[in-house]
Amino acid sequence: MDDTRDGAAEMTGTGEPVATDEVTRVARALLYEGYLLWPYRRSALKNNRRWTLGGVHPRGYRDAGDSWLMRTQIPIEAGPDDTVDVLVRFLHVVSRDVARPAARRSSGQAPGAAPGAGQGPGSGLEPVVELVAGGERYVPREEAAEREFGASGLVLADLVREPAVVEIDVPGEEQVEWVEDPPGRRAGALVRSCRPLRGRVVVSAERMTPDVCRITVEVVNTTRWAGDSRTEALERAFVSAHTILRSPRGRFVSLMDPPDALREVTRGCGNAGTWPVLAGPEGDRHTVLSSPIILYDHPKIAPESPGDLFDATEIDQLLTLSVLCLTEDEQREIREGDPLGREILDRCAALPQDRLMRLHGTFRAPGPTNPATGSATDRATGPASDRATSPATDRATGPASDRATSPATGPATDTATGTAAGGGA
Repeated sequence: MDDTRDGAAEMTGTGEPVATDEVTRVARALLYEGYLLWPYRRSALKNNRRWTLGGVHPRGYRDAGDSWLMRTQIPIEAGPDDTVDVLVRFLHVVSRDVARPAARRSSGQAPGAAPGAGQGPGSGLEPVVELVAGGERYVPREEAAEREFGASGLVLADLVREPAVVEIDVPGEEQVEWVEDPPGRRAGALVRSCRPLRGRVVVSAERMTPDVCRITVEVVNTTRWAGDSRTEALERAFVSAHTILRSPRGRFVSLMDPPDALREVTRGCGNAGTWPVLAGPEGDRHTVLSSPIILYDHPKIAPESPGDLFDATEIDQLLTLSVLCLTEDEQREIREGDPLGREILDRCAALPQDRLMRLHGTFRAPGPTNPATGSATDRATGPASDRATSPATDRATGPASDRATSPATGPATDTATGTAAGGGA
């Protein structure tokens, strides 16, 4: 199983891919929020309880705090012939076990075959707590595969008459990556496996006024499983799930700052486990990003941020300086863990002094007020240490995103912490 993003396994879902733009960059940051947390070591307690945002779990999971449904509702100003594209993205938990060739147990078994072994990729292997080969130490861990499901060109008039349904069907899978000693001898293997997933994406529309529809996107996990084990439930969950909606001609209506004429329509929107905001350039109303982390409209990645740190409740500068102060033993443990942790170590160590100083802070003067909405234009951001910024008015006490700031009228001094919209585990 090749990597698509170092630690993210390649096991790929189906669906329409979204172009790499600012919306996708923000969505990707949200997808991996909390993937690893400071101090990025496997032994750290908070890295033993992962996947806490945006989980859509099997309906049979007997934990009242974890939902099997995620719902996005938002109005759109559009005609009956206008279209909408919908894309749902999430992570699929992948178990990476460490194994070595099993010893021959009887003359009736083939060399290297484990007792009772089947004919799958992992046949003839037995699990171990660690494997040392080629100067590297390998230990079991969890990874993630990115999945995408969606549909494009959905006509609003058709959605009013009948919902569109996209089936989610991901088969279980097991792949073996052999690990060799320098002479080329197979010393063991990394066995990656994932559970099958089943579900659906249901897209519908209601005509609220002659010019306004309310779009509803429901993501439902129908995977057949029942139990109360969080670990087993997460193996069958849609982790960090979020939805992207685009309409070439329709214009979505902000739930945070709607025009007076549509306030009643927006109040009737019921979102579950997610919160939709306008995305893309300031003033653009053709795209919506709906995620389990509450953002302001038009979030974006701060240009000063050197890369993902996955821990948005902290400040980039603080995390970077902390990484640079790690002991050799702590760095060794990180390097033996997830490749994304190694990437953080290498990036922080290679960060030039001028880039490090840019993380100390910055101030951008607020722009003029938009007469149409009364909001400031996209020139007011918070500290440069934040991963993402959001060009809203001064809402310092309102909801903000992980790696998102509430731009104030004076110099910002700290990070505004995000608020989860639900679906935590």
